Amino acid sequence: MERLLAKIRSPQDLVDLSLPELEQVAAEMRAVLCNLVSSRTAHFASNLGVVELCLALHTTFDFSRDRLIWDTGHQIYPHKLITGRYDEFGTMRTKGGLMGYPNPHESIYDLFMTGHAGCSVSTALGLKCGDDLLPGEEDRHSIAVIGDGALPSGIVFEALNNAGGLKKKLLVILNDNKMSICPRVGGLAEYLDKVRVHPLYNGLKSEVLRFLENLPVLGDPVEKLLGQAKDSIKAGLHHGGMLFEQLGIRYLGPIDGHNLGHLKRFLRIVKDVPGPVLLHVITEKGHGFKPAAEDPVYFHTPAPFECEDDGVVSVKQSSSRAYTNVASEAIAHQLASNPKVTVMTAAMCQGNNLEKVRDGFPDRFFDTGICESHAVAFAAGMAKAGMRPIVDIYSTFLQRSFDQIFQEVALQNLPVTFLLDRAGLTGPDGPTHHGMFDLGYMRLFPNMTVMAPGDDLDLPAMLDYALAQPGPVSLRYPKAKAERVERNLAPIETGRAEIIEWGADGMLIACGTQLTACVQAAAALRGEGLDVGVINARFIKPLDRQTILRAVRDCAFVVMVEEGALMTGFGSAVLEAANDVRLDTRHVRRLGIPDHFIEHGERGELLADLGLDRDGIARTCRELANQLGIVRGHGALATAGSARHTG
Repeated sequence: MERLLAKIRSPQDLVDLSLPELEQVAAEMRAVLCNLVSSRTAHFASNLGVVELCLALHTTFDFSRDRLIWDTGHQIYPHKLITGRYDEFGTMRTKGGLMGYPNPHESIYDLFMTGHAGCSVSTALGLKCGDDLLPGEEDRHSIAVIGDGALPSGIVFEALNNAGGLKKKLLVILNDNKMSICPRVGGLAEYLDKVRVHPLYNGLKSEVLRFLENLPVLGDPVEKLLGQAKDSIKAGLHHGGMLFEQLGIRYLGPIDGHNLGHLKRFLRIVKDVPGPVLLHVITEKGHGFKPAAEDPVYFHTPAPFECEDDGVVSVKQSSSRAYTNVASEAIAHQLASNPKVTVMTAAMCQGNNLEKVRDGFPDRFFDTGICESHAVAFAAGMAKAGMRPIVDIYSTFLQRSFDQIFQEVALQNLPVTFLLDRAGLTGPDGPTHHGMFDLGYMRLFPNMTVMAPGDDLDLPAMLDYALAQPGPVSLRYPKAKAERVERNLAPIETGRAEIIEWGADGMLIACGTQLTACVQAAAALRGEGLDVGVINARFIKPLDRQTILRAVRDCAFVVMVEEGALMTGFGSAVLEAANDVRLDTRHVRRLGIPDHFIEHGERGELLADLGLDRDGIARTCRELANQLGIVRGHGALATAGSARHTG
């Protein structure tokens, strides 16, 4: 039982606790985190690593007034536990429960929904500048907590450059745990490693910390004291922190991020220093739970597990094969068979299941870190040189590289293949991670071919097709169990859909892996006397106008199904094509994601809510049949006006 934690209703309840009591709260918070992941997947190792930092921040600042932004907000769980959400914590990542990321609708202590990395410094700086322009708000502190994995994002350095120039009072806390989701990569990671392992880091427990602990409460101005500490650290590190100093950012650290007393001391020192400060904090991902500390990659979002009395972790493994597995196997096959194929990801090697690809083809695997814009432009350069790059990035994260998709890839008509993992609804991760928009933003660009596999048979065949094309190709698939529609697989041909079965009454046109649900719905409807067929669209661009417009023209009703935003999506493309040839589309319905953000929940729950599961699709067909007066069992000829051409 959480003896102390259960009494914390707001951060104000922490203020009068002694240091040993705060350390007890930290232990209780870790116990709650362990209990949570015994029942569901949740972000784990990253949250274990920031418990002391969270407590130190909330006992030094008043974030009911001050500003706090957690970058890549999956490490928000400890913050939620002490900001009035302890009683609801068991609902984390469930439909209607707490979100696994910051959520302003839940608490005044959450200012932004932050699920993408790198924007904390920009938003914290904007908050500070905005507060300074409002009468009576100038005394608010503004703090960004950013991980070393997110630090290389280009926008971070844009923000640091701006902060150094504006000289606004801003505290940036660099939470350095040597990790992104996977081990961090790149030159900046090596730079931080040099700072981290310097003898001064160990010496902080002695020379520097003794110096700081002996500072009088009253005496020299804080500005002077910080300058002395800064000079000492710079002298010891030679070039440590100079990268930030040259940008006009005062640098202090590195310090032990699991020593609450030292954290609080350093935060008090920097609290009233004018101008931007970067405090370098060293933490351990998975701290306090040995299996997570030893394998923070797996324990980032582990399958539910139980920790037995002897400390052994029993993991509840899933035996199902996901579309991500199908894609990674297809990538490995392409790398093995074609020496010109390369693959790159943006800090998501594990998420994209590319560990075997990385290990098997180290010279042709590239992890750019959380730098999606760079990854796409980098791929463009590689394609221009004559290689066949595959960019394997989550749909939601690829949005960050929109301009590079346009400028460096589509405009140049370069053969870059985009594999968009997590397209559609990602379930418990919620609105920051749902891949809702890629069909719309990819089909905008000339030269771009846009595809969606109907099942696990389509995906490898489509990748093979994509890598043979002269221009860019986008290929999307969901975070879901791989499914298969048994059939004689039609070959992948440019702009050609696959007719699974033609229906006399109506047609379901599946864009992507809703194909299985459409086939199941059609089977149920045929059992009720409605002859409904199914088309596997395969191509969003170029659209198979011949097949799809035939269905619009000749069938009593047509239902288009897509796991993406309706606005600018597949259904919109069909309606545009129908309009071009003046077809009546009053009997056509689009099923997809409406024009609002979708909250978190299990993927199956969300699909059902949106009418995108088998039952919802069948229900829409029944409603259309009733509206159109279709006599079940007699086919489309039983309705008036089955010919839809008006031109």
